[in-house]
Amino acid sequence: MHENRPWENLKSLIDINSAAEVKNYLDELKSEDIVGAVSHLDSERRLKLLTLLQPEDAAEVMDDIPWVQAFRLLEELSSKEAAAIISEMRSDDQADFLSEMDDADAEAIIEEMPPEEAENIRKLIRYDPDCAGGLMITEFLSFDESSVVGDVTNDLRENAKKYEDYNLQYIYVTSGSRFVGVLRMRDLLLSQPNTSLSKIVLSNARTVQDDDSLEALISFFDTYDFYGVPVLNSKNELLGVVLRKHIRETEAEIANVEHLETQGIVGGEELRTMPIMVRSRRRLSWLSVNILLNIMAASIIAFYQETLSSVIALAVFLPIISDMSGCSGNQAVAVSLRELSLGVVKPFEVFRVWLQEASVGLLNGLVLGLLIGIAAWLWKSNVYLGLVVGGALTINTVVAVSLGGTIPLVLKRMKVDPALASGPILTTVTDMFGFFLALTFAGMMLSELS
Repeated sequence: MHENRPWENLKSLIDINSAAEVKNYLDELKSEDIVGAVSHLDSERRLKLLTLLQPEDAAEVMDDIPWVQAFRLLEELSSKEAAAIISEMRSDDQADFLSEMDDADAEAIIEEMPPEEAENIRKLIRYDPDCAGGLMITEFLSFDESSVVGDVTNDLRENAKKYEDYNLQYIYVTSGSRFVGVLRMRDLLLSQPNTSLSKIVLSNARTVQDDDSLEALISFFDTYDFYGVPVLNSKNELLGVVLRKHIRETEAEIANVEHLETQGIVGGEELRTMPIMVRSRRRLSWLSVNILLNIMAASIIAFYQETLSSVIALAVFLPIISDMSGCSGNQAVAVSLRELSLGVVKPFEVFRVWLQEASVGLLNGLVLGLLIGIAAWLWKSNVYLGLVVGGALTINTVVAVSLGGTIPLVLKRMKVDPALASGPILTTVTDMFGFFLALTFAGMMLSELS
């Protein structure tokens, strides 16, 4: 057996159609090893792996591997095979996968699911994926307030298999379909069997509405250290539960996508197992635009080529001015993106953000300008060269952080993805302005620099 290459073992077991051995082998692997093993399989073996496993085991594999990889596998399965696997997933995961599919494909899969489950999933996929209704799970324990403790404990014992994947920290108490409150498992177990739930329920429980945004949910869990929160509609009916860990996972996924976009990877998560044309198209959509933007920045140098040829030492410092200003600007972009995602700042607060960034930019620009100015002076023993490059970096740093802080807000207000567009715009403007400042200052002091 290949101890360090689990995919080789998995390939062998798949090729001999040994379903039992495949399951046993996967049970022995850690989650990260399953991800690596499945990623090393070709598309044909990945599909065969899912069809060899029982639906519940296939669903566990889908939960381990990256979402984009799992989604592509589901698209390649037949409607009946996909439905069997999706039926074994949590309700929020079901909604995530089906809401991303074409309407016809999603409906074909839903038609293959049990009627009650199909009706539930149709309700869930109508919600925006980034609101409470789209993020909630519908697997929760709910009992009417007229029930007594003994009835509840008997139901838990009789349906232990069904409830084994449920969150059992809390039980939700209703009156018909109307939400009444929350019952802690501790209070249930310590109460007498004939005690009515209405007497031990916590009726002042916090709740959220089904149309509450992801930003509101993040703020809620930042404020309250709850495991989960009930989701109600406008009629005060209990629809589901949003779990804290799912909000944190969603928040991390969004941060990852934003990071990829700032690096020029558009269209979401990229894995090397994805089709090469898809990966190429996604990258080129950003790189091709960036070529045009860089040509614009380079045109400034071409315009000042006589100045540059007279003070060749400037060629050493132009990339430094460009790079340092870009770094300062990207720091401001990162802070604005984070504050936008948390709801700390609103798109219309451009002036306030500009004032805050300009003050930091001026302080940092003076420090960085002084450092590079001293370096230039010591290298060429020319104080005017130090003034030129130091002054250019100081001013360009203020410009870079001003743009970096405000561009995401402006783009957000224009309904343009700030994570994707902020970087190219900032890089182009800071490069052009940095080159312009340095070469203009050099032209003004040409007699002292030559």
